[in-house]
Amino acid sequence: MKIGYARVSTDSQDLTAQLDALKALGVEEKNIHTDPGLTGTNRERPGLKQALAAANRPGDELIVTKLDRLARSIRDAKDIADELSERGVTLRLGNSAYDPADPMGKMMFDILAVFAEFEANLISQRTKEGMAVAKARGRLKGKKPKLPPNQEKRLVELHATGEHSITELAEDFGVSRATVHRAVERAGR
Repeated sequence: MKIGYARVSTDSQDLTAQLDALKALGVEEKNIHTDPGLTGTNRERPGLKQALAAANRPGDELIVTKLDRLARSIRDAKDIADELSERGVTLRLGNSAYDPADPMGKMMFDILAVFAEFEANLISQRTKEGMAVAKARGRLKGKKPKLPPNQEKRLVELHATGEHSITELAEDFGVSRATVHRAVERAGR
């Protein structure tokens, strides 16, 4: 059976080109698993889990249009490829099948994995640089607080009494414990 996997990093990107390519490679639409708006640097993706679970019998093929759609780190790419190989599942990158027993194929796979990780690192670096420039210009002010100022003030006052735990305050105000901690930090307590 042919299983397809497609991924884009942001919700504003479109999966259409990958879906069309997977169909052209013989994958039935019902066997295509997707992760729209999820980074490839995190292996915890629901669509990927489904695709890997579906490709579980010897002779199955997991097909992606490009390696960077499957993984953005060398370790993840190798782990996924090894896991599939152990099950007897073929990993196909577009029209090419990855054969871990073929030295040339292994080298090409390793090179593609290095470039996928390199590209992810470049994107991260550019994002950090852009955020630093925006912050220096006063355009990046961080996330808006979860609570309006009057509620945050009341939360801090209640915390200062020592009568309420962080967990109680979080539950009472309908926020996370981390939000309570940040509010208290902002208040300088």
